[in-house]
Amino acid sequence: MIAATSSESGKTMITCGLLQALVNRRMKVTSFKCGPDYIDPMFHSKVIGTKSRNIDTFFADKNTIYYLMNKATKDMDISVIEGVMGYYDGLAGISTEASSYDVANATNTPVVLVVNCRGMSLSILPIIKGFLEFKENSCIKGVILNQISEMMYPQIKKLIEENLSIKVFGYVPVLKDLVIESRHLGLVTPNEITDLKEKLNKLSDQFEKTININEIINLANSAKELEYNKPQVLKLEGNPKVAVAYDEAFCFYYQENIELLKEMGATVEYFSPIRDKKLPKNISGLILGGGYPELYAEALSNNKAMLEEIKYAIDKGLPCIAECGGFMYLHESMEDNENKFHNMVGVIGGKTYKTSKLGRFGYINLKAIKDNFLCNKGSSIKAHEFHYWDSESSGESFIAEKPLRKRSWNCINSTNNLLAGFPHLYYYSNTEIPQEFIKRCIEFGGLS
Repeated sequence: MIAATSSESGKTMITCGLLQALVNRRMKVTSFKCGPDYIDPMFHSKVIGTKSRNIDTFFADKNTIYYLMNKATKDMDISVIEGVMGYYDGLAGISTEASSYDVANATNTPVVLVVNCRGMSLSILPIIKGFLEFKENSCIKGVILNQISEMMYPQIKKLIEENLSIKVFGYVPVLKDLVIESRHLGLVTPNEITDLKEKLNKLSDQFEKTININEIINLANSAKELEYNKPQVLKLEGNPKVAVAYDEAFCFYYQENIELLKEMGATVEYFSPIRDKKLPKNISGLILGGGYPELYAEALSNNKAMLEEIKYAIDKGLPCIAECGGFMYLHESMEDNENKFHNMVGVIGGKTYKTSKLGRFGYINLKAIKDNFLCNKGSSIKAHEFHYWDSESSGESFIAEKPLRKRSWNCINSTNNLLAGFPHLYYYSNTEIPQEFIKRCIEFGGLS
């Protein structure tokens, strides 16, 4: 695992550069991201050429995590996990649960801690010492020093290894031209960086000079095997085709969710609400995921043929799950990032509008307040919210409860064939809900 003392310490840059270096060495590489983040795995996927995945100890129990990790790492040479936030930062900001440390401890993964050394020299040592000693089994086996000069590095390395008895795996100098940009929801997506591959290869070249990659590979080889029982997944007969929106506006999906739908018997076909004029043929279900629809609101609104297709299909009873950006897209109108409103699908009444700050944010436990088309009253599933937009029609079908906090709110619109709201659902936390979705798709038949 590549973890860090805090956010913005260089985790993503160093993880992606390391992944590229491993790929350039012709190793078969897989990767994971701690927590619910969608964007970092997209960068990983661009590097390694296959889908990166999330590991989350809030969303899933140990056995499920072990199963998903083993499934993803089959026939691979090495796996790299990118941490989230500061190493010990977990639920509600007051617990280590669901932190990078929690994942490392649960999976017995050796950790390399990234320390941003900007503005420090000897003070680097007590920071590392604190992280090593905060928990008895920290899992931290070494450090990488980020933003430190070539001149200062040998001296600090010597002091760390002599005083703290921990390995320094190398350093990264200040690399102003290799920074991955950010925006209001986090990093920009990889498709928006035209010279991404060039940047990644420059990082790889740099790391081959200043990071001991061979020793990191040796460290990875020390990780223990994870034993698990394969979760029972019911495969349904009928092979329903599920259309999944996927383009620049809708690109936030947990790979585990998509694969679980396939294991349950569905065929998945992707389409673009920006460019395609029609939905895929003979579909039995529709999923509209999260993303950045506000940045493409004009293009989405101008594609009136697709707006009409989706409204017609949902009105006809096509089973549909819409999350966050997909939920926003179903409104009568959406405010874009420039404060202009655009007509959208019109299945959800009212408008979705821009706010000045994150509203409902973080992990949530969802519980159904009433029966809906995917579960009965009282059923629960784990989810995550992260959005700067809000809605005049957030919904009243579920109650969202913050773990370790007293805060809760109602959310999600439901009809006989629609579940739509801001929360991003994690299917493995209650497999009966995606299973019911597949059943409803089979019952519906096909939309020609």
